[in-house]
Amino acid sequence: MVNLIEYLIKEKKISKINELEKERYINFLDNSYKDNLEHCKFSINKFPRWSIISGYYSMHDITKLFIAKKFNIKIDFEVHSTTIKVLRSIIHEEDLINLIEEGYNKFKSLASDLNEAKKERVKVQYYTNTSFMKEEYITKSNIFLEKTVIVYLNRIEELLK
Repeated sequence: MVNLIEYLIKEKKISKINELEKERYINFLDNSYKDNLEHCKFSINKFPRWSIISGYYSMHDITKLFIAKKFNIKIDFEVHSTTIKVLRSIIHEEDLINLIEEGYNKFKSLASDLNEAKKERVKVQYYTNTSFMKEEYITKSNIFLEKTVIVYLNRIEELLK
């Protein structure tokens, strides 16, 4: 852990949290992960792709909260991949790492789809507004929420105690 943490500090990808900033930073992340979870649940049937994105952000924010509270570290640059690197270096529960990586991969896939659609001037909704595709995304979103997001959040909440 120490070598990677020192390297990431030197690379300015992470930093030690200033004591004056710590309470505000932790409160922000605590509220943010809960807000994202509520948005994930709220949008699951009407906007399932956005539900998946919000679910992942809930996972991402609680991970940063855990790192901040337990290790006094703030993620500063390349936040998604750096957060996973730091988590991997401080805990050795492969199943937990796999859950956050699964969430990150789903997030990247959706972000890539949206970016490609923008580049090609094609609306993603053209492909996803069919009844079949909407149902597919609702199913995927529900599975992601129950099998990945909730499981991950519960595990990290236990580590925060």
